[in-house]
Amino acid sequence: MTYFFLYIDPGTGSMLFSLFITLAATATLAARALYLKLKFAFSLGKAEKAENQNIPIVIFSDHKRYWNVFKPVCDEFERRGVPLVYYTESPDDPALSEKFSFVKTEFIGEGNKPYAKLNMLHASVLVSTTPNLDVYQWKRSKYVKWYVHVPHSADELAGYRMFALDYYDAVLVTGKNQLDFIREIESLRPKIKKKEIVLAGYPVFDTMKNRLSLLSEREVGSEKKTVLLAPSWGKSGILSLYGEKLLSALSKTDFNIVIRPHPQTVVSEQDILRPLEEKFSSVEWNYDNDNFAVLNKADILITDFSGIIFDFALVFDKPVIYTDPTGFDTLPYDADWLSEPRWAFKVLPKIGVKLDEGNFSRIGSIVEAALGSQKLQEGRNSIRAEAWHNQGNAAKSIADYIIETQKKIEEREKAAHD
Repeated sequence: MTYFFLYIDPGTGSMLFSLFITLAATATLAARALYLKLKFAFSLGKAEKAENQNIPIVIFSDHKRYWNVFKPVCDEFERRGVPLVYYTESPDDPALSEKFSFVKTEFIGEGNKPYAKLNMLHASVLVSTTPNLDVYQWKRSKYVKWYVHVPHSADELAGYRMFALDYYDAVLVTGKNQLDFIREIESLRPKIKKKEIVLAGYPVFDTMKNRLSLLSEREVGSEKKTVLLAPSWGKSGILSLYGEKLLSALSKTDFNIVIRPHPQTVVSEQDILRPLEEKFSSVEWNYDNDNFAVLNKADILITDFSGIIFDFALVFDKPVIYTDPTGFDTLPYDADWLSEPRWAFKVLPKIGVKLDEGNFSRIGSIVEAALGSQKLQEGRNSIRAEAWHNQGNAAKSIADYIIETQKKIEEREKAAHD
């Protein structure tokens, strides 16, 4: 008997083995993909039947911190007895603990799961603070008739990521500054649809103002002045640019120091945040979901381009200190389309004092001067009129628009079927 032996050198054998493993893995993935497609096909009818029940009005919140925007609106719907569905990405959203009769609150998952639901949602009107609809993973559902954006800041919105509002149908702005910005962006992008804009006001400011009016004189302030450092996040934010140097200067003053990092810093900038927390553990670090108490406690705010500037200056009527905004990297933002500086950067000198890296050593005297400035008081009054429209009535205006829009859609669809 003759035996034939096939010799394969080690290099060729290794290559063939790798090829075999690759083919096996590919086959496995292909089989799994086929299984998922078949599973989806068989379940599609059932899923569509469950999902195609049209919801008249939906609010979507991508984080619990926006409950301060939506609570007054939900309260208004509840007061009127108008049904509303509130979807949230946060399992601990305060909305889920509310005892509503007409507002239904629901946690719809985290990560990409909520968008899988929203992208196929059947609704007449969907309201959200989330920008970049139809830009990233959140797509416009062909079954949603009207998308409405409600800002979560009184800033002019140029700090949103690029194309943030292009695919919304309407924006319920806080003031004329936001209206002007949106119209300018639309003029620079003539292919996008012109949005409905309503000067609705800002429910967050209205709520804060009401809460302030209920405080006693004893609760309003304390003898020792408190400095609040509340920056935005990203490479242009204070903690990225000046973190240790600025905190060292502040820690040498006689003020109470409170540091409130941006929520996104907690999520994506731990490499910056943790070392600072350890080194400056003697100062107060604030992470409250509701920023009312810390804003009320502070006598002055130090920040960069964060929208908290306007909460502090316009509602609490206190001065701010801001870092030089000229180094702000506009590239990822809608601000990059503007030929002039952002509205926020132009009004900052009216309501605050600029802080340069070179004068960190004089931070104490800068704070003292800002605290007693009559010029800054006058500036706050003028900017308040521009950025905070319809004071005290924002929730009513937002509810009016949403309900009236839903009724128009319902009447139009009924007429089309008659």
